[in-house]
Amino acid sequence: MEGSTSHDFKANATRELANADLRAALSGSDRTFVAGRARVVANLPEFDALRDAAKAIKDHTLANLDHYLEVWERRAREAGGHVHWAKDTAEARAIVLALCKRAGARAVNKGKSMIAEECGINEMLEANGIRPVETDLGEYIIQIRHETPSHIIAPAIHLTKAQVEKSFRETHTGLDPARDLTEPRALLTEAREILRKKYFEAEVGITGANFLVAETGSSIIVTNEGNGDLSQLLPRIHIVLASLEKVVPTLEDASTILRVLARSATGQEFSTYTTLSTGPRRADDLDGPEEYHVVVLDNGRAAMLGGEFHEMLRCIRCGACMNHCPVYQAVGGHAYGWVYPGPMGAVLTPALIGIEHAAPLPNASTFCGRCEQVCPMRIPLPGMMRKWREREFDKGLTPRPARQGLKLWAAFATRPRLYRFVTGLAMGALARLAGRKGRLRRLPLAGGWTRYREFPAPEGRTFQAMWAEKRGRP
Repeated sequence: MEGSTSHDFKANATRELANADLRAALSGSDRTFVAGRARVVANLPEFDALRDAAKAIKDHTLANLDHYLEVWERRAREAGGHVHWAKDTAEARAIVLALCKRAGARAVNKGKSMIAEECGINEMLEANGIRPVETDLGEYIIQIRHETPSHIIAPAIHLTKAQVEKSFRETHTGLDPARDLTEPRALLTEAREILRKKYFEAEVGITGANFLVAETGSSIIVTNEGNGDLSQLLPRIHIVLASLEKVVPTLEDASTILRVLARSATGQEFSTYTTLSTGPRRADDLDGPEEYHVVVLDNGRAAMLGGEFHEMLRCIRCGACMNHCPVYQAVGGHAYGWVYPGPMGAVLTPALIGIEHAAPLPNASTFCGRCEQVCPMRIPLPGMMRKWREREFDKGLTPRPARQGLKLWAAFATRPRLYRFVTGLAMGALARLAGRKGRLRRLPLAGGWTRYREFPAPEGRTFQAMWAEKRGRP
């Protein structure tokens, strides 16, 4: 959200916890994304085998990334496309702006693209007098509300139907004010009618890319609305924004990963539209752009190769980790303060903007492990969050009370007898303090916990003491 940064996570989270509309909007996610994934996974016995195959494809590709990027570039150019390499977001913005100016663009239609969000493409276009129009329904809704996406596949998941209706009435002022917008279908129909006119006004169309296929030089997008097709087929120029890890060797490899993508993302067996683009329109094509450009962004990803966070580059942006994350479901995506929310954002954001600017994010986890459990690419997200916590501590970014608390704990933990003695006294004292209620409403040094919930009292003995007794040791 405007004015928020990843450093503001605690303040953002506190604000969002008090947001009743957010609570209502997120309340149905279990019935859609979570239940939907569980259903389609149960209907596909080979799902885990597909996950292993998808992981192996990405591991092989990342181990040979330079080779496959070169092959993809050669094939893309042979098909008549243009390839542009951007080391950072500033270069990507400059490339896109130059292409738009050369086309004399006054309007740009955009399909959904997280890379466009990462680069701030909309802000750049508006600053240069070019009107960007988001054609994905969720992206369109947040654009007219002047907000950023709160989810990587469902940008407007944080909004209720009433909020969307209010925004439509405030924006679409030329329509009948007495029209009925109480049903979701009415909202969808109105957005379709508004956007249909925009498709024919833009000189440039911008989309993202789920995959770049080295074998054919193609880019692939998956959508459920068909807006991506219209955004790239109708304008004279099609610009694809992709990060360098999106490349896969073959179409067969892409199809394997696609089988786990939709199931993990939306609980569908396959997305409604899977669209391949290979170069500009040929002489005998009925439609398509005159020019096809692909901007490939690095922005810190090359530095992740071969390092502690190398496996994060397998991410296919399905959003399953945040759909199942109790922290994300409590605070929503805007609390994370940058482009990528949830567990994947807690790992990727520090890698792209630095742990100095994202230190709270790896701590925004219960470590329940659900994110790793459902990740179609088997990315060890909790383990990498722990690594970021270690770097945060090593750089002295951990808050002073936490650092002092860890030092105090270490002083006891490295002295086993003292540790057992002190923890035994503490457990007994807490049990007596709780009494018959078995819980504590206030607890010294744990005000952050007891401010919102009661603390369950220990049974009176430590696990170590009970284990030693079971083993017959003193």
